[in-house]
Amino acid sequence: MFRAKCLKAIALTILLVSNSGCLFWTDQEKESIPNEIKYPEIWERHTLLWNMTHSYSFVLEPGPNYALDVQEAFIDVDTSDVWETGPEQSTVHISFWLPNNTLDGERVPVIAVVSPYFSYGQPGTESPPTNVVGGGRGEFIFDNFIPHGYAFAQVAVFGTEESSGCFDYRGAGEGLGIHHAVEWLGMQNWSNGNVGLYGKSYEGATQWEAAAMGSQYLKTIVPISGTTALHPLLYKNGSAEARSQVMHMNYFSSTVDYNEDDFDNVCPDIAEGFFAGPVTYIGGEMDPYMENYYDERSHIDKALSNWNGSIYWVQGMQDWNVDPHQVFGGPPGTNWYQEYIDSGFEVRGIMGQWGHHYPDQVNSHEGVDPGYGFEALNNMTRWDWAQDLFEWFEYYLQERGPKPDLIAQIQRNDGQWRLESTWPPQEFELFTLNLADCGNDGAFVGGAPVVGGGQSVTIECPSINQERDMHISGLPTFHLSAVPSYDGGQVFVEMQDAQTGMRIGHATMDVRYHEGGSEPKTVNPGQQIVMMMEFQGIDAIIPAGHGLRFILTDTGEDYLAPACGTACLVHVLPSLSTFEAPLVDIDISNVIITPQLG
Repeated sequence: MFRAKCLKAIALTILLVSNSGCLFWTDQEKESIPNEIKYPEIWERHTLLWNMTHSYSFVLEPGPNYALDVQEAFIDVDTSDVWETGPEQSTVHISFWLPNNTLDGERVPVIAVVSPYFSYGQPGTESPPTNVVGGGRGEFIFDNFIPHGYAFAQVAVFGTEESSGCFDYRGAGEGLGIHHAVEWLGMQNWSNGNVGLYGKSYEGATQWEAAAMGSQYLKTIVPISGTTALHPLLYKNGSAEARSQVMHMNYFSSTVDYNEDDFDNVCPDIAEGFFAGPVTYIGGEMDPYMENYYDERSHIDKALSNWNGSIYWVQGMQDWNVDPHQVFGGPPGTNWYQEYIDSGFEVRGIMGQWGHHYPDQVNSHEGVDPGYGFEALNNMTRWDWAQDLFEWFEYYLQERGPKPDLIAQIQRNDGQWRLESTWPPQEFELFTLNLADCGNDGAFVGGAPVVGGGQSVTIECPSINQERDMHISGLPTFHLSAVPSYDGGQVFVEMQDAQTGMRIGHATMDVRYHEGGSEPKTVNPGQQIVMMMEFQGIDAIIPAGHGLRFILTDTGEDYLAPACGTACLVHVLPSLSTFEAPLVDIDISNVIITPQLG
């Protein structure tokens, strides 16, 4: 038995394409036929009518509930063991909104955003006080999920907004405060004990901090371009992003408002962070102390051991702020996405060719350049995102509805969407290109082209695939033989379509990290090494007859030049180097059409 009336906008369409009845149900129906709840298949979503009147997406059918007035709570936390000096007790500030069905005694799940950004902006922006629903992220949850019987909470981390204590940038103290907030939300008399976390960027990082603490109430996380570990965020194989030198300072300065609370916000851990960037950048393998700082701020490895929940991973494949390696990288030989699946976690993903954005906020996808998502733009916005997330939360937080398919939705650089069981796909053909078969130019010293000191090398590999299009899907490798002239120096590689010049992807590495990962080793001048470079995740098509071009420089977009400057030239040996890429079959059977603006 199904409800007799559905939204008029979608009724006819659903009947035509699925014949599965209506999407939602009464409480009585839920109890009588819990296993017969149906949703439109993902293959059918492009045929449905979606609310496209706002900057973000909406669930197909509105819910019957409304939000009660905002409530606030201050959670006391014993912080005597997490900071060398600082307050022995700190407070986490929470604002939350309950749906009206709690007035009848119904227990509900809660979706929370945990952030350092509250009280940075005015109402209507993304950063108002916690007791005002934030624009974009907060409004999306508030408008879509409170009507369906979810509570919504906004949580300020220690040292921000009205939360006291040290601002411990992604450190153990911050994680402890987040954990107490999750525990409190799960134990309230209006709560059903199921907590989900949602948010982008730093608000994705706070989800991993929570997961690392292992709360039994944390049932699912939805990190959107969320930082999983700090060191690989700021240093890709030792190559320093420009922000690596000021990241901690920037956040610290944002918490200082020059009042009496500042002394509580300033702790030794913060001072340690001031030195982390420059010391690591300059010292490299001579910096063992800073391993403690970065290990404390690596959360994805701890969550794997301490937590038992589900993950809906959202990542922009063209994100330069929180790059795809935060999801698909890890220690050498590790793919975190697959590692969690192999460890028994239930994982779903959506990976589009957008930057540091939500999947459905169409305005944020505009203005991208060729090679940075432009080719996929017309098919990029996922107007079914709210519905997709709704089905996920219904199962993991409301414990109703069918189990979502544990799939990876991946967008290729030309805009095509398809479904995979995981990403990168496990079935692929490994394509190997011997760079000895390619031409190169650049400055030559002693018979070898040189990278560094303003010199670059271009390796041209024309027409590598005469017979068929090549679909690269995964993390290609660039194994570069090189002879550094110094214990330092780096190589940045941009890969292009040789015929069109379109950017396909990039890789970067400090020579001290030539074995990959975060373990540097001293390099003796004149020592021949193989730099085990790995590209950021790529899902791209190379048309038949086209070749590849590799441009090697000592720095690239968003990355600092090596600390040793012009003194650390790197002699590269293309004739002894190889490029390898995972290729997948071009199969239209798993291609999906996604709802877009007309």
